[in-house]
Amino acid sequence: MADAVLFEFLHTEMVAELWAPDPDPGSGGKKKSLSVLEGLGFRVGQALGERLPRETLAFREEVDALRFLCKDLWAAMFQKHMDGLRTNHQGTYVLQDNSFPLLIAMGSGPQYLEEAPKFLAFTCGLLCGALHTLGFQSLVTASVASLPACNLQALEGHMCFRQGNEKTARVPGGGAVP
Repeated sequence: MADAVLFEFLHTEMVAELWAPDPDPGSGGKKKSLSVLEGLGFRVGQALGERLPRETLAFREEVDALRFLCKDLWAAMFQKHMDGLRTNHQGTYVLQDNSFPLLIAMGSGPQYLEEAPKFLAFTCGLLCGALHTLGFQSLVTASVASLPACNLQALEGHMCFRQGNEKTARVPGGGAVP
């Protein structure tokens, strides 16, 4: 329990520090902040993946790797399993968490939905980094229709973060993260 609370405090402080208002509105400060949060998550996901037992790293199918993320990695990070994993059998997977721990503390309402992307960027990077270590290149996006639920979508290609249809940041997945 204490580990979960410490992680939530660390995550909140990390978001608050990196989401500082940019004095130059034309420099894309929010996009850069999302990229930095995703980059941190990517590195943490890689580190978690490198500490996995060797037999875990031998996934041959994407769906097996994603099942592992939904059950084992999610339980290690948030002390719970994901609520759902769906696929279209063409390389797109939707991971659903109806009580995402990093969004539970937020209120409900449209004004809070605008704040949700900054709390999901680190997690998108974390999943992308873990998938990279497992040998899968991915594009991880997140969307929030209602708080505290979130949908994470894993695709092949690059990692990026989205809320709805608006793309807000992009970091090369599998390559060097700034």
